[in-house]
Order: sequence, then structure tokens, then C-alpha cells
Amino acid sequence: MKARASQQPRAHRSRRRALGLAASAALFASLGLSAATPAHATPPQQPDLGIRTAKVLTVDGLRFKDLDGNGELTPYEDWRLTPQERADDLVARLDLAQRAGLLVHASLTGSGTYDREAFGTLLHDRHVSTYISRLGVGAETLASENNALQEAAEAEPFGIPLKISTDPRNGFTVTEGQTVSNGDFTPFPDAIGMGAIDDPDLTKRMGALIAAEYRAVGITEALSPQADISTEPRWSRQNGTFGSVGSDVKPQVKAYIQGMQGSDTGLSTEGVTTVVKHWVGYGAQANGYDSHYYYGRYAVFPGNNFAEHLVPFEGAFEAGASGVMPTYSILKDLVLGGKVIEQVGANHNEYLLQTLLRGQYGFNGVITSDWGITNDCPQECLDNRPPNSFVGTWGAGMPWGVEDLSLTERYASAINAGVDIIGGADQPQHIVDAVNEGLLSEERVAEAAHRVLVQKFELGLFENPYVDVDAAVATLGSDAHRALGLEAQQRSLTLLTNRDESLPLAAPQGKKVYLYGIDPAAVRGTGLVPVAEPGAADIALVRLADPKGGNDLTDLDFKGTEPDFVALKAAHDAGALTIALPQLFRPLILGNVAENSDAVLANYGASDEAIVNVVLGKAKPEGTLPFELPSSMQAVAAQLSDVPNDSADPLFAYRAGLAYAEAGEEPTTEPTDEPTTEPTTGGTTTEPTTEPTTEPTTEPSPSDSGQAGTAVTATATTTTAPTTPPTGTAAANATTTASGPTALAATGSDPWRPAVIASAALLVGAALLWVGRRRGTRA
Repeated sequence: MKARASQQPRAHRSRRRALGLAASAALFASLGLSAATPAHATPPQQPDLGIRTAKVLTVDGLRFKDLDGNGELTPYEDWRLTPQERADDLVARLDLAQRAGLLVHASLTGSGTYDREAFGTLLHDRHVSTYISRLGVGAETLASENNALQEAAEAEPFGIPLKISTDPRNGFTVTEGQTVSNGDFTPFPDAIGMGAIDDPDLTKRMGALIAAEYRAVGITEALSPQADISTEPRWSRQNGTFGSVGSDVKPQVKAYIQGMQGSDTGLSTEGVTTVVKHWVGYGAQANGYDSHYYYGRYAVFPGNNFAEHLVPFEGAFEAGASGVMPTYSILKDLVLGGKVIEQVGANHNEYLLQTLLRGQYGFNGVITSDWGITNDCPQECLDNRPPNSFVGTWGAGMPWGVEDLSLTERYASAINAGVDIIGGADQPQHIVDAVNEGLLSEERVAEAAHRVLVQKFELGLFENPYVDVDAAVATLGSDAHRALGLEAQQRSLTLLTNRDESLPLAAPQGKKVYLYGIDPAAVRGTGLVPVAEPGAADIALVRLADPKGGNDLTDLDFKGTEPDFVALKAAHDAGALTIALPQLFRPLILGNVAENSDAVLANYGASDEAIVNVVLGKAKPEGTLPFELPSSMQAVAAQLSDVPNDSADPLFAYRAGLAYAEAGEEPTTEPTDEPTTEPTTGGTTTEPTTEPTTEPTTEPSPSDSGQAGTAVTATATTTTAPTTPPTGTAAANATTTASGPTALAATGSDPWRPAVIASAALLVGAALLWVGRRRGTRA
């Protein structure tokens, strides 16, 4: 294999900073002001040093860690230098085996505590210093365990600190190899629920909170967010995305990364590196199959809509995302650059990583492969399908398109294609062998090692990788953190039907309630009285899980035999006021759910407390659907996997969602004699005034908002194809398109407006101050 020359595209963040400074200077000049410059260079500020085994050097009255133990201040130990300069120096001092150890991302094993013996082998013998932790324990144990590993790393030659990563830990859904139980971490809705709220400012605040909790326990890398868009309804990973429309998902991805990394344009010392995934097109999985499995290795683009799948990643690049993770999938027969791209998984695809990601988009961070892309997949693995786990006796191997290569050749293939660090790998000897066999250049290894080290310097880990265990206990799940998490859970809830304004519950005192999937403790003190049988209940609250039907677990409809659906129907048939509470892990088909309930209140991961608060009206549901809900599996089978919201006759359209009626509420706009849109039959759904496109409309179109006090939808985004209104129960509660204050309030509109107003006020104040001083008066 031919070694590729190092590419060093101009950093887009530097360009933005330069443009920002130039714009600021021009603005000050236009106001007659000058930007102040310091008379003297800012003296270096001594960082806190975390030390367990290393000695301290004092130079010019400043303290430094003697990580290599030579008694002198080696350049990479000098925190006054830039991360790039320090990485240059350290890479030059490492031999090939030590550099290779930087290029693998191993797994920390163990239950309750880490397996120290296994870790010691990886650290001492293989020089591995990047690990994923899936340890689901309390804050005190996790922080203490991570400190102990960092102490061992500090004692190694060069004292290179560990970067410890994690899959998402702050959601409700726990899936093998994808998420970790939240434990002491503050719970939020799954990412798809944040998409339902559609408030980037809240997403940014969530990101900052999660980053604070991660750093508190010693986690410095987030294997998130998912910038995939959920265009294939059957696909199993949609709960990790922010939704189905690229332009709507983009600001969510950007905001999350800004919050996590602690800066609007890159990584701060207090932040957490983000690894945005999965580059690119993972949401367009053929038939919704999972590409963890060989049979699901293809993403397909029959709608020629690949470009939309790139859009959310542009938000990540604008935010200065630290890392990117390619998808397992082979983009089947996709034509880019005038020809079909190589039919290998993205982790081995030079066009996707070098030409598109690094070349066209100028990304210069760390590319971390997805897990197992260099491992073997024997025949048993190739034949494996759900409901079996993708992990078997062979381990986990997803080398799609390069199955016939040897282990060493696969390592070389991925790194030559552009991968800097191989996820789920712990055999750096294959990198050394690849160099010795002429499959990989030493220069490429050094380039990748340099990128990995730069981020460790940027994070401040060489100065202090340790955490305060007591502070970790106080930080994780604090009252303030949980208040924000509860707010997000409540706001994300999406009211889809509400027959006779069943919600919020009126006068619950003394009423008997049947609870399915909800702890009776959640209604304690509310006046509701739990009963064991639906026949004895006045009210029923029934949670419904994803039915995961069919041989491949891709069916989205309830067949009628699922235990939760049986409970729902029993309650409804018994005459109880029945509230269906489906979790939209994917866009479920809810026709028979709506028919057997008085209200459908969807969630995306929410606590019993959040649900009960909204049911009782203590909080309001503000969510709107981040994807349409189809009407049948036949419609799902006929839609295009790469195009969002394009199934025929969806039961609920994209961005559908009702609001609670207010007593005595007046219309937000004056009614007109001649509405601009004609209502369709069978409900209050309106047809769009222009031909729908895959892009959301810029301005909501006016519509008939119904009678005063009725519920309306929260937004006016159109779908990719004209839809007909739902029928039956769904039609009776169908949504209308809202404009004006109602729509803006319901969607958490324009989160940047307060910042713009504040900035304008500051500029006006500065101008007045200058004018006043010129006149010899005080402004």
C-alpha cells in the first residue's frame, strides 16, 4: 500500500479568529474607538500541578513536572509553550513502538473496579494511553479508579497522561456498545428528545453540564454527539441523533459541541474533547439494518440525498469539533467526485476521510475509528443476525470491505486512509509491523501521534490529570444539575392526541390510577390512589416500549400481543381515562395506540417524575416530533432510506405536537375572514402553501389556529412530500401550523436573540460613552 503524504490544511478556526478580530477592529473604528492593547505581555500563569510520582522543577520562580525524570525542564514539560510545540518535542523523543501505542484506543475492563492487571499490560508493555471506560459505578468509585490509572501512567517513561473516554452516560436508554447506564450522572432525554425541544441554547447548557460531570470523574473525551440524521425509520440508532432534517440537526450538533468543549470555536482547557459521529450517511441504512452486523453493512442513497447527511457535520466543524468517528457502513454504489467511491467501510475509505473530510472540510483534528474495524469476522460472525448480539465468541469484528486483509494490513489500511487512532484496538504491534513491512510510513505514524498528543496538552492533562473525589461526588447529579435535566425531560414530552382535553388531569384528588411501567411512588402526594387492576381505575398511565417486531427487529408497529399494549387496551376497554406513554426510540406506528387511549404523550427517555408532572399540568409538554410517525409498515418499506420524512400518509407529520389549552386563552393573532390556507377534511391539518421540500421553510405560513383555547402545533416546517391528514382518533387531534408568538414560544424560538440585543446595547453604550467624553461630560 502506498503511504500518503501528510496533509496540513489551513486551520479554519484560525481563519475565523482572524476574521473575527478584523471585524471587531472595523466595528470599533466605525464608532471612533480603538481596541486597547496591553502595554506589557501577560506573564505566564502558574497552573495547578497534580503530582503523585513525578518530582517538581522550579524554573524562573515557576513550577513544572519533571515527567521524564531527567532533572531538567524538557520542552514538552514546559507549559509556557504551545500544545503544538510541546507535541513536536515529545513525538521526536518517542520510538516507533511508543508512537504506535498512541494510535490505539483500548477498553478498560473489569466489573465494579478496573482490571488492573490487564491495564498494566497495556500501559507498560504496549504504551497504550487512550482508553474507553464503561464502568457503571458511583461517582466516588469512578473518580478514584481513574485517579489510580493516571498515577500509574505518571510513573511511566515520559509520564504521558491517559485520555479516558466514554459513550453517552446521561441518557435513559442503555444499549450494549453504544451507551452506559447514567448511575450518578444527571439524566437527560436521549439526544432525539433534545431535537424534539429544538432549543440549541438548552442543548449547549446540557453539553456544558455533561462536560463538568465528565471532568469531575476524570473523563476527558466524549464519544458523541451523533450528527447522523434519522432518515430511515427502521434504523436502530435514531435515539442518539437530534432528528431527521439536516438543517434542523446542524445547530443542535454545534451547540452540544460548544457546551462540551467549553468554547464556541474549539477546545478549552476545562472542556471535554468531542468525537462527532458517524462520518457519514449512517442514518440511511438499507432496510434499517444495523451495520454492527455483516448483513447490515450497507447504507443506501436511492433518493440522491447524500448531501443532506453532510449538513449536521458542518455545524460540528463550525464549533471546532476535536474528533470525528467514521461509520462502519459501506456507502453502497455512492458516486462522489464523478465515480463510485471505494466499496469499503468509511474507516478504510480514503475518499471520505482524506478528500472529503480533511480536504474539502479542512478538518485537522483526530479521526478515531469505530470499534473493531481491524478485527476478524469469521463465518459465524458473517452469519450472525439479531436478536443475537453483534459480540460473539470471536469478539467484535466489523472490517467491512477489507475482510480478506490480514490484521496488520487492516491497521495499515485504516491509518493510510486517514484514521489517527483505532477504536477498540489494543495491539499496536501491528502498526510497528506495518511500518517494518513497508505498508505504512513512519511519517504517517508520527503525524497521527502528534495529533493525539496535542489534544492531551490542550486539555491540561500533562499538568494535572487528577480529580478531587469529594468534588466529583458533589458535582454529579447535584440539585442544580438535576433541575436542568428534569426541565429538559419535561419540555421534550410531545402531546400527539388529547381527546376532549384529557390532559392535564383535572382534580386528581382521590381518583384511582392504574400504573404500568411507572413506580407508584411517583404519584405519592399527588392525590392519585394507585390500584393493581385496570378495571378498578379511573385513570391509567401506561408506558409503551419500542415493539422491535419482525425477524430483524425492525418493525415499528404494535401487533397487539405486546404486554404493554395489552395493558393499554385492557385499561381503555375497562373505561379508564387512558394515557398512552410511548417512548419514541424510533418513529413508531401508533395507529392502534391512539385508538385505544384518550391521549398519547410521547417521550424520548423521561423519568416517572417528569411524566407525572406533565400529566398533572405542573409542567407543559413542549416537544414536537423530530421525525414523522408513519402510518404503516407498507409505507415504511416504500420510503427512501436517505430522504427524511417521506413516507406516504404519515399518521403524524414532522414537528407535530399539541400544546395544553389555557383557560380563557385568546388567539395569538386576529382571525381573518379569508384564511390564507384551506383546511383539509378530517381535522385541522393544513396543506402547505408552497411545494414542500426537504428544507424547512424560513417563515411559518399563517393558518387557521382553531378555536380559542384549543391546542396548536409548535412549528411550521414542511415535510419532503405532501401528506394527507390522519384519520380517526389521530384526525380528531391532528395538528395545525402555528405562526406568530404561539409558534415561537413553543419552539424556544431564536435562542440567539437575547445575545444579539445585549451586544447591540453594549455597542450603543460604548458609543455614548465616547461621545460624552469628547464633550467633557459623563454619558
